[in-house]
Amino acid sequence: MAERAARPRTDWREGLTVAADLALIGIGVTVASLPLLTAGAAVRAGSVAVRHVVDGDRVPSFVDLWRVFRRALAPGAVATVVVLAVAALLAVDVAVLSSGRVPGGTVVLAATVVLAATLAALAALTTVRLGRASGDSWRAASKWAFAAARQAPGAALATAGVVALTAAIAFLVPVTAPLLVGFALFALHVVTLRFVR
Repeated sequence: MAERAARPRTDWREGLTVAADLALIGIGVTVASLPLLTAGAAVRAGSVAVRHVVDGDRVPSFVDLWRVFRRALAPGAVATVVVLAVAALLAVDVAVLSSGRVPGGTVVLAATVVLAATLAALAALTTVRLGRASGDSWRAASKWAFAAARQAPGAALATAGVVALTAAIAFLVPVTAPLLVGFALFALHVVTLRFVR
């Protein structure tokens, strides 16, 4: 009881401010991703902004985030193309396998879903690393994500769960999708900090 009383209490206005910041970050990432090839840079800038929120700091200024976005444009475009290509291949595989025309399709379909979840977890961990280590390249962040997933499988499972839950809510209530981006980035940072030291 004394331990509970000793903890600092968060003012409800502070919680509301954090929620508003996350919603604005989500909207900003969504708008900046509309040209599609800018999605990688937008996600990196959003991850940097969310990292500051998680650490209890103020959201960086627009100028600072613009700098991050600009530096990440070219490598982010390459990463976006790779992610879209892999996602398209997986979508085609799932569509063909679920049609029932492939012998043993159920087993292969289950393996494909597990592969998709694994790749989503690695992408999520990479995104967190890009927000936390400003000097890391996309390749270095991906290597870190792979090592983190091997070291802490719980992190991979939790991040895959965050991605799946976010996708499900966005599918069921599409109007919330831009807001969910910021909250999903926040959840990914918190989960990663919990599992990966």
